[in-house]
Amino acid sequence: MVTPEQLKSWIDAGFDNAEVTVEGDGHHFEAVIVAKEFEGKTRIQRHQLVYAALGDKMKAEVHALSMKTLAPGEQA
Repeated sequence: MVTPEQLKSWIDAGFDNAEVTVEGDGHHFEAVIVAKEFEGKTRIQRHQLVYAALGDKMKAEVHALSMKTLAPGEQA
């Protein structure tokens, strides 16, 4: 079973100095990700960056992920 800490580390690995918080029960997760890579991107583009960071883990190991993706300075 995936832990919130594992998911956080996988997301962290895909971004440069992102602020990532993850909560969840092993199947359903909520993440807040603040990353400079999101600047100038639409919500869909931001989510695509997170999915790219997770790769195949999103298909096999993570059942559901709700996320807030913010650029530095944006309000949660």
